[in-house]
Amino acid sequence: MSKNKEHYDCIVIGGGPAGMMAAGRAAELGARVLLLEKNPMLGKKLSITGGGRCNITNAEFDTKKFLENFPQAKKFLYSPFSKHSVQDTFDFFERQKLPLVIEARKRAFPESQSAEDVTKTMVNYVKKNNVTIKLKTKVRRLLTEDTRIVGVETSKGTYHADHIILASGGAAVSQTGSTGDGFSFLRDLGHTIKEPNPNIVPLTTDARWIHELSGTTLSFMTISFIQNHKTHVKKTGKILFTHFGISGPLILNSAYEVVDLLRYGPVTASIDMFPDTEFKDIEKRVFNLFERNKNKDVKNVFPEIAPKGLSDTILSLPHIDLMETKVHSVTKEKRKALIHALKDLQFPITGTMDLDWAVIADGGVTPEEVDFTNMTSRLYPNLYLIGDVLNINRPSGGYSLQLCWTTGWVAGESVGVQGKN
Repeated sequence: MSKNKEHYDCIVIGGGPAGMMAAGRAAELGARVLLLEKNPMLGKKLSITGGGRCNITNAEFDTKKFLENFPQAKKFLYSPFSKHSVQDTFDFFERQKLPLVIEARKRAFPESQSAEDVTKTMVNYVKKNNVTIKLKTKVRRLLTEDTRIVGVETSKGTYHADHIILASGGAAVSQTGSTGDGFSFLRDLGHTIKEPNPNIVPLTTDARWIHELSGTTLSFMTISFIQNHKTHVKKTGKILFTHFGISGPLILNSAYEVVDLLRYGPVTASIDMFPDTEFKDIEKRVFNLFERNKNKDVKNVFPEIAPKGLSDTILSLPHIDLMETKVHSVTKEKRKALIHALKDLQFPITGTMDLDWAVIADGGVTPEEVDFTNMTSRLYPNLYLIGDVLNINRPSGGYSLQLCWTTGWVAGESVGVQGKN
């Protein structure tokens, strides 16, 4: 095939973080690159990530420790992370004049605290390396000859290339264009695709008293997820009550394990509002408080102990029902129930919110079908699979974007180096 203006060294499908990194790096090394994006702009999801601040990576510079956060996939990731590590990501953004800052739990953000600045930086990286960009261009199918991808058919015509990089994203936050298109392409090519499920996502409950707490936050507590009287997951941190259940980073990072439990039966959540205080010490505090205020209403006294915003809810629980009771009328059994509510507040978990609520969804091509030394398909050696098209589970906190930066860089580097030879 003669190389005309519609033939490129590389076509990158998807203008998100992985796609922009791959396109920019391949072009930086001299490849003629076409970047296709179905949205009217590059980095649509990137610009809103992290609540608009963009948790760009996690500042764990020990690669072995970093990859412990990918328990099922770490054996595949040692190779790409040896070529582009967390430190390399810091260095990359420093070179692009976007300094990073490190916050709690080693989360790294742009110093400007603006996700849009990250998108602008990546768009500038792509443009300064002369990548051809076509927006509002939807890929309809990949064109194959034997075991090679030779081009793509799009809503605006057909383009050919020696290498194809698929960075079309996963299925989370579909309103940004992440609708799992790449999964269909890969399935048609014979790849094994795990269907997407919400991974990092809020949890739901049918306990109405939880819904009525919507907007209330517990800053420091322990939540346990129990099945068949056994605690399977236990984590400490912040929890946000919502109109459908519970959310916040702690909950989002527990969701994958909880969803797995739900496959085997009912799951109960238990909140310990005083994880550093023994039951007997809480009991003593409540007893002393009641002794000092015998003639007052419980509802006017209990807020001295209960976390802010939770006092009335706890007192109104059916098995407690002390909202209209004087302190001197509280029985020993009711007092015990009150203390148990502070240390073991239980409610059922019914499931998760859907894919549109997910920060990350799992699903995608199984890692066994990818050569992670250069991110190529084991079925089509000139097809590169990066970012969220890979079925790799990971927590929130910068890990997902780092996977995009690393796999994008490695794919772009491979294409660029081959273009030189």
